[in-house]
Amino acid sequence: MCKLTNQLRLFWAGVFLMIVASVQAEVLPYVKVREPTDLQAVAQEARQRQLPILIMFSRDGCPYCDVVREEFLKPMLRSGDYTDRVIMLEIHSDSYAPIRDFNGQMVNPDALAHRYRAGFAPTVVFLNHQGKELAERLIGITTRDFYGGFLDEAIEESLHRLRDLATNS
Repeated sequence: MCKLTNQLRLFWAGVFLMIVASVQAEVLPYVKVREPTDLQAVAQEARQRQLPILIMFSRDGCPYCDVVREEFLKPMLRSGDYTDRVIMLEIHSDSYAPIRDFNGQMVNPDALAHRYRAGFAPTVVFLNHQGKELAERLIGITTRDFYGGFLDEAIEESLHRLRDLATNS
C-alpha cells in the first residue's frame, strides 16, 4: 500500500510538472512566409524598398521544405532582423493556382519553378525586382548547422549587388 501511494505521488508530481512546463512554454508569435499571387506587385515593393526577393520553391509533403521554412525562414521573419534586408516568399511548385510573373504573364507555379531551374525542392533563389538572380541559389539542405549562414551570405551578397547596381546606374 505504501509503495502504491509513493508511485501515485510521483505520478501526480510528474503530471503537475508537465502542466506547469506547458503553461510556461514560450508561445512564439505567428508568422507565415508570404505566398505570392502577383510577382509584379512584389517587384514594385522590392524596387521601392531596394530589397532583394528570396523565393523558396517548395512542394507539399516535402520534409526538407518544412525544415527550411520552420527552422530558418520563419525564425528570420519572427526576429524582425530581416524586414529591411529581404522580401521572403514561398511558391509551392506543385500548386495549380496561377501566379502573375515579373513580366505580367499568368503562369502556373511549376512553369515558374522550371524557369528558375528549381526542379528540386527546396530551391531558394535570390532575385532583383526584374526577376534576375543576384546570388548563388541554395538547392536542398545538406546540413542544418551551416544553412542559416548560407542564407545570410546570399542575402548579404544580394543586397551588395543591388546597391552596386543602384550606384552604377
